[in-house]
Amino acid sequence: MCGRYAASRRPEDLTGLFQIEKWEPAETLAPDWNVAPTKEVYAVLERPLKDAEDRRPVRQLRKLRWGLVPSFAKNPEGAARMINARAETVHEKPSFRRPFAARRCILPADGYYEWVTGSDERELEVQGRKKRPRKQPYFVTPADGAVFAMAGLYEFWRDRTLPDDHPQSWWVTCSVITTEAETGPLAVAPADGPHSLSEIHPRMPLMLTQDRWDAWLDPSRTDVDELRELLAPPPTGLMRAYPVATAVSNVRNNGPELLEELAAPEVGTLF
Repeated sequence: MCGRYAASRRPEDLTGLFQIEKWEPAETLAPDWNVAPTKEVYAVLERPLKDAEDRRPVRQLRKLRWGLVPSFAKNPEGAARMINARAETVHEKPSFRRPFAARRCILPADGYYEWVTGSDERELEVQGRKKRPRKQPYFVTPADGAVFAMAGLYEFWRDRTLPDDHPQSWWVTCSVITTEAETGPLAVAPADGPHSLSEIHPRMPLMLTQDRWDAWLDPSRTDVDELRELLAPPPTGLMRAYPVATAVSNVRNNGPELLEELAAPEVGTLF
């Protein structure tokens, strides 16, 4: 699962890293250390430029809304529920199969957050003494400091309640593809914490290593079987995970301090 992530890189850094040909400074987003569903996020994608005579695909950095709204949806109310698409079924689900074949993107991030219920808290829950146990957030990020390039999909939705020339008549939304969490050892693991991503959560965002970026973004690739091969998990041992302050659990909190590593979890014994 991916329900929250951090994205603080500047567009100037992303344009060079992803060899972006087109981006609009007016779409610049502020660094966000607590990206939540329905927020606007950066996405790297390839498609022809609007109204351009040359119809070749152009690699662009675009501002999209996180939470995919299918083109056939009557309204956008379900967007917050469609922030993730499972790699195992993305090619066959009605909401995702068309974007998977034609509208794939990369969502650049610093890393993502995941929450673990402490063992002491779980015991209280079992005893019926606490209905909503506190959870310890962990931040998961590439161990070498590289960008966390999440595989994504994007879609267009027309708001029929607005006239054609209204600036919000079209929504462009996206979803993060998830896969089974790695069971192999983390590159860097906390001394008293999880030793693999699967110990934190059974799912994780699908990270695309740089050798897959071009193929994933290429809109001319439409063969579903070939595209599914790109959904293979990355090599194990690339990630690190560490505990961060529970302040990140409140989406109103935002700032680089949310990524600071704690010496020990705030929520009791975890493992």
